[in-house]
Amino acid sequence: MERGAATQGKVARAIEGAESIEIKATISDHQIDGALARFGLTARNDEERYIYFFDTPDLALLGAGIIARARRTVGDEHDSTVKFRPVNPAEVGGEWRKFHNFKIEADASETSLVKSASFSMKVAPGLIKRVAVGKKPIAAAFTQDQEEFIVAMTGQRIDFSKLAVLGPLMAQRWSFEDPACPWPVSAELWQREDGERLLEVSIKAPAAQAAAAVGGFMAYLAEMGAERDKSEQTKTRWALDHYVAKLSDKSARAVIAPKAATRKPQRRQRPPSP
Repeated sequence: MERGAATQGKVARAIEGAESIEIKATISDHQIDGALARFGLTARNDEERYIYFFDTPDLALLGAGIIARARRTVGDEHDSTVKFRPVNPAEVGGEWRKFHNFKIEADASETSLVKSASFSMKVAPGLIKRVAVGKKPIAAAFTQDQEEFIVAMTGQRIDFSKLAVLGPLMAQRWSFEDPACPWPVSAELWQREDGERLLEVSIKAPAAQAAAAVGGFMAYLAEMGAERDKSEQTKTRWALDHYVAKLSDKSARAVIAPKAATRKPQRRQRPPSP
């Protein structure tokens, strides 16, 4: 690894303005069961979540760097989040930092580092379920402050009535410590309804520890024998691509069905005269 004047302050400059850094890596599918077993991660000690995304059928929000989601955590609080990435922290107004669940964070992987701003708020129990089945509008899952945050970041309001509910996706989350890693480790297993799984492991560290955390966590994964996931999909993209495809399939069937229903019945032929 190169060292010296060329690398001095390199990571610090890359995360400037972020309060913390989260380093993430996905585990190859064939290593998931082994990883769960190694750390004793089971349904008995997990935090069970159901995650819903909201976007247009062509993922216009994601394309603009916006993630809108809601989470139901079994036996715990529910919340909704608006997240923007990438962001320049210097361009994010200081008034949002007064909120407890607002954060500017650097998201790092083996190949990239991007800064994000996210704003989460509590959601009343039962509300997300009602939104998911259409008994409440999607906008009901987000507060006025979150909507104003969107306006501050984009200069315009999101028309929530144009969004679709994408999900839910079942997630299991664990936090644990390993003597081989100086930082607490989080593992999150996402499972789609088609049975496909994605396991992400991550650590969080203060911005001042960013360089050590990135290098140290990647070295830890290498020591554990974790293979590099060549697809390197983010959990969000992996989930949204599936649910948008499902949405498109439903739309196609809805268009075809009325045509079949309006087809004129064939005229029955009269039997020949005796």
